[in-house]
Amino acid sequence: MITVNFFENKNLLLSQLLNNVPSVGETLTIKGRKGKVSSVTSSDERNYHVQVLLETVSKNKPTIDNTKKKRR
Repeated sequence: MITVNFFENKNLLLSQLLNNVPSVGETLTIKGRKGKVSSVTSSDERNYHVQVLLETVSKNKPTIDNTKKKRR
């Protein structure tokens, strides 16, 4: 078993015990967010650091209709 730490920039997202290390360019889903592996480095023979680029989620803002004004 290998300890794999998933990072986004310098923020730790997830630590897992895995049988194999993900390769560069592989797609992942972490905490419901899709991402790709950008780099893999090994700190020990059992510890690996994986840099992940997560897709940004754009929130849709509702359009505000200014023609309907509140009456007093």
